Amino acid sequence: MCAIIGFSKKTRTKEQVLTYFDRTLSRGPDMTRVLETPSGWLGFHRLAIMDLDEAGMQPFQLGGDMVVCNGELYGWRTMKKQLQDKGYTFESGSDCELILPLYREYGLGMFEKLDAEFAMVIYDSERDSLVAARDPIGIRPLFYGYDGDGGIVFASEAKNLIGLCKEVRPFPPGHYYADGYFIRYADLTTVKEYCQDDLETVCKNIREKLTAGVVKRLDADAPLGFLLSGGLDSSLVCAIAQKELNKPIRTFAIGMDKDAIDLKYAREVAQYIGSDHKEVIITREDVLDALPHVVAALGTYDITTIRASIGMYLICKAIHETTDIRVLLTGEISDELFGYKYTDFAPSPEAFQAEAKKRVDELYMYDVLRADRCIGVNSLEARVPFGDLDFVQYVMSVDPELKINTYGKGKYLLRHAFEGTGLLPDDILWREKAAFSDAVGHSMVDDLKEYAQSQFTQEEFEQQRQKYSFATPFTKESLLYRELFETYYPGQAGMVRDFWMPNRDWEGCDVDDPSARVLKNYGASGQ
Repeated sequence: MCAIIGFSKKTRTKEQVLTYFDRTLSRGPDMTRVLETPSGWLGFHRLAIMDLDEAGMQPFQLGGDMVVCNGELYGWRTMKKQLQDKGYTFESGSDCELILPLYREYGLGMFEKLDAEFAMVIYDSERDSLVAARDPIGIRPLFYGYDGDGGIVFASEAKNLIGLCKEVRPFPPGHYYADGYFIRYADLTTVKEYCQDDLETVCKNIREKLTAGVVKRLDADAPLGFLLSGGLDSSLVCAIAQKELNKPIRTFAIGMDKDAIDLKYAREVAQYIGSDHKEVIITREDVLDALPHVVAALGTYDITTIRASIGMYLICKAIHETTDIRVLLTGEISDELFGYKYTDFAPSPEAFQAEAKKRVDELYMYDVLRADRCIGVNSLEARVPFGDLDFVQYVMSVDPELKINTYGKGKYLLRHAFEGTGLLPDDILWREKAAFSDAVGHSMVDDLKEYAQSQFTQEEFEQQRQKYSFATPFTKESLLYRELFETYYPGQAGMVRDFWMPNRDWEGCDVDDPSARVLKNYGASGQ
C-alpha cells in the first residue's frame, strides 16, 4: 500500500521524522527512504507493486523536484510513451515515476488529468515548498496538521501525526494544496444536468464502464487476490476478472464459526467462475481479541465502520500470513452509488440523489477508510473498481428516477446491466443485499453488543458518554468504541464527521442501530 510523509520545515531531525513515520511501517515494509529537501523532509515506506526492484523506490527526483506518492496511475504506459516522445527518460517501470514529468508539463493542472487513486506530496524546487494532492474520492489516505512552528506536515495516516500536531485533519479528497491554500480540482458528485440515456443504454454503459474499471486494476507486477463475500458487488468484480484473465483467480471469504451467512454464496460463486477459493473461519474470541487492534488501525469510533472492519481485518491478516498476495480487489463503493437497504425509503428521486452525493463525498471517512486501513495494516494494497472515476461520474449523472427502487429490487440497474451475460448465477445476481458485518455472521455483531453491555452499568454509560460533546455516544457499544478511539487518537474525534447512520429524516429509517437488520424491509437479506 505504501506510506508517505512530508515536512515543510526542517524543525525535526531525520531520526525524529522516522519515529513518527515508522508507525505506519506495515503499509510499506519492503524499503524505507527519507530524503532531505532544502527546507524539510520527504519520506517513503514501500510496498513493491509495480517494478519490484530498487529502481522503483521513491522519492523520485527530477532536477531539484522530488515526489512521494502512494497510488496507482491507470493508463500510465500510454502516458509514458508520450512523455518519452517529449524527451523525458525513465529509469524504472514504476507508474509513479511519471508524476514529476507530468508536473513539469502541466503544473497544478496535472491532478485533474490523472486517472488514478493517489495521495502524493511534491517538493517544488521553484516554490521551495510542498505541493500535496489526493484523488477525487479519497481512496488513498492523506492527513495533515501543523507542527509547533507553523510548518505543515502531511502523512498517510493520522497515527503518524499524533503527538506531533495539535489537530490532525483528513486531507480533503479532490483537492490539492499549494502556497498555503487547499484548492478543489475535481468534483464527481455535483451533477448540473442528468444524462438522457434510456434504461437499456444506462445499463450497457454501466456494464462496459465497470468492466473497464476492473480490467485496468489487474495491472500489477505483484500477485493479485480478491475478496469474495458472495454478495453482488464482490462477485461481479471476481467474475469480470476471472473472464479477463482466463485463469483461476484467488478468492477469499470469511465467516463466523456458527452462523456465517455469506460463505455458502461465496463458495457457489467461486465454484461457478472456477477460482482458487479459500475460507477463513473466525470465533467470538477472535472478534473480541481483534477489536482494539482494529480501532487502532482505523482511527475511527464509528459503529458501522468498526463492525464491518473486524471481518475484513481478520481475512486480510490471514491472507498476509499465509499467502504471497500483495494486491486485493474489493467491491466497495457500489452501495453509495446504487443504494443501500435504507435508500428504498428515499421519499423522492431528488432525495436519493442527495443521499448518494453525501455518501460518496464522505466515503473517505467510512467504507474507503475501512478498506484502506484493514488492507494496508496487513501490508497489502487495495484496488476498488467501483471507485473508477469514469464509472462514478457516469453513475452519478444517471437520472435518479432510474436509480430509485421502483423495481421491487435494490440495485436494479447494476443487476440488469449484467443480466443475460452468464457472468454469475441468477440467484447471486438477484440475491438480496446483506450488510457485510451481518453477513460474516449475525452472531458477530451480537457478540460485540453483548460485550459492550458487560463493560458499563447504565449509570456508568450515562456518566461517561457525557464526556464527549462531539459525536456523543448513544449506545454502550458506541461508548466502548469511543473509549478505545481516545486511547489511540486522544482529542481527534473531529477527523470523522459523525456516526454513519441511515437518514433519520426518512420514514422507516429513524433507528438507533446502523445495521440494515433493524429495517422493516430487510426481508430475505442475509439468509
